Amino acid sequence: MPRLAISPEFLRGLGALTRPVRRDVAVAVRRFLLNASAAPHPERVRNCRDSRIATLRLADRHRGVVVRQEDVYWLLTVLPDAEAWSYAQRHRFGVNTAIGIVETWDAVALERVEPALRRASETGGRPLFENWCDADLLNIGVDAHLLPLLRLMTSESHLAAVEPLLPYSQYAPLAALARGGSLAAAWRELDACRSRVADEIDPEDLLAALRRSPDRAAFAADAAELERILTLPGWCTFLYPPQHTYANWPAYEQPVLITGGAGTGKTVIALHRAALLARAATGPVLLVTFSQSLATELSARLDMIIKDEVVRKRVEVGNVDRIAHRIVAEAEGRAPALVSSDDLAELWQEAAVGRFGSAFLLREWEQVILAQNLRTLEEYQAATRPGRGVRLDADARTTVWEAVQQVVRRLRESGRRTLLQLASEAAGLLGRAVGDLLGDEAPGREPYRHIVVDEAQDLHPAQWRLLRAAVPAAPNDLFIVGDPHQRMFDTRVALADVGIPARQFRLKISRRLPAEILSWGVRLRGGGPADGLVAGNAAMYGYRALDYGARPMVRQYVDAEAEMAGLVSTVAEWLEEGVPTAQIAVAARTPDLVRTARTALREAGITVKVTSLHGMKGLEFRRVAVIGVADGIVPAPDALTPADEDPTARAHDLQRERGLLYVACTRAGELLYVSYSGRASPFIPA
Repeated sequence: MPRLAISPEFLRGLGALTRPVRRDVAVAVRRFLLNASAAPHPERVRNCRDSRIATLRLADRHRGVVVRQEDVYWLLTVLPDAEAWSYAQRHRFGVNTAIGIVETWDAVALERVEPALRRASETGGRPLFENWCDADLLNIGVDAHLLPLLRLMTSESHLAAVEPLLPYSQYAPLAALARGGSLAAAWRELDACRSRVADEIDPEDLLAALRRSPDRAAFAADAAELERILTLPGWCTFLYPPQHTYANWPAYEQPVLITGGAGTGKTVIALHRAALLARAATGPVLLVTFSQSLATELSARLDMIIKDEVVRKRVEVGNVDRIAHRIVAEAEGRAPALVSSDDLAELWQEAAVGRFGSAFLLREWEQVILAQNLRTLEEYQAATRPGRGVRLDADARTTVWEAVQQVVRRLRESGRRTLLQLASEAAGLLGRAVGDLLGDEAPGREPYRHIVVDEAQDLHPAQWRLLRAAVPAAPNDLFIVGDPHQRMFDTRVALADVGIPARQFRLKISRRLPAEILSWGVRLRGGGPADGLVAGNAAMYGYRALDYGARPMVRQYVDAEAEMAGLVSTVAEWLEEGVPTAQIAVAARTPDLVRTARTALREAGITVKVTSLHGMKGLEFRRVAVIGVADGIVPAPDALTPADEDPTARAHDLQRERGLLYVACTRAGELLYVSYSGRASPFIPA
């Protein structure tokens, strides 16, 4: 029987076929794997750049392209006959001699570039790579066929022009050198392209190279495994090198923090890390996020990765609020009563005193007192107040403390609590007993051996203290992913300040977003640093995309009615182009706009996801329409602290509103549509 490896490009090609052709292709691939009767057989390709390449007739007028070495077949893509032959003739395949991964080259395109580079070199200019000899370049894995082209380059623009034609493992180290970096810098870029360390590299051993390239090939050992690869989303099977490395590292001696921008694959890493820990069977695993809707989504996605029911039951998926609620309920013997947002707002209105309004007091309570777990006036008097712009002397702090305690007292008297109070109390309950959290001698505590945290940037310090108390300090205790630039709530905390000295790793490449949406989104977000999760600020420097696509569509309308008509027309066009309804989303800032858009689309017979900007958190779609991005709506006026009350808080509010819009816009992996009527939001890039 042949050994079959499937490429993610093949799955993308398969998904683009009509249903009958897709079914025939799947049947043919299954027959080929099992060496069954009527199985397709490899056919040689004339005038090809790689003698190992062949095609398989998989359906009427459709062929698969494979690279063959002995009994190993790497199934690259499926295309109409003529396109498949052209693909097979154009490409060659090799093994990176430095890190041992497989590389794909568009050899014909590179051959066509050579004359233009030669003409450019004749105009003068210093050779771009003159400081490095051929041996230096070969040592960092540069393909020998590429050296003549590199010697013709005289500017970074020449290298940028051929970037789409090069494997990323070739381009990345060369780009580091072209920017003036050292060979050590080039090696750092190259290291980020590998998932496994290779002791010995045989450039002719395709099988070993494929096994070192989890983002390029998945082996189907039998029909069941083939079915799993063909039917599950690609993220279940194919992990890019950093994703694979971080998710599958055997043991982290201290808590780990993975940060990265939109589309860098943080959630995928968290899911696969939770699955790895569950399979290790070293103790209960908690996969946690900040909202129940996201927890439900994570649970469904984890079900796709873990098929073994016994293993799956080792992972609890939830949000911090529910976990805190359960801990307190078990300790007290009854479910705790929660205060409604309206009742809480009324209590703060009653507590307002002098220049300290209800919003100021609420933020002071949540961002200073609860955040630092301050229990007495003396502690509050001595505390720092990071992120708060209004200076308070001792008398003012006494006034604020007494006003806050009035609300706390009223809540206690009514037997009601807020969610952050529950988190703080749950952390205290878990921390009362001393000893192993996994023991049975402490009823009412939530024992976990491992905790994996997604969307970490939106967790409050009280919630972090709860998570720290819920797992023993040991290897592989806390694995955390997040992005301060995608913060949707005003929660800022350095993990070290809550007893979590995490080792940080940073993802720089967005695999979901095309460069056009990414750059537009970064300009919308502001591109500046953001605080939280680590000491100091996290910058967006170096964040980039590898793929290119359409620029965001920004549309202005004369009034709201015309804007809704434009939305309906746009979504209808997307559906006519074959985009599935499940891959389209519409988002707006206000509940009224959400209802209006949902009604307009429903009346047109269109059913797609329509939600608030907050509701887009953690989701992914091919195409996204964000409507109502007008001045006076985004940013939402009632979400902003008055400048005369606290200018620093207002600046944070504006950044939070920017982050909210940024998150919604960066859910689009293919096309983004943004509309407004009247005057545009000041956040929209010029």
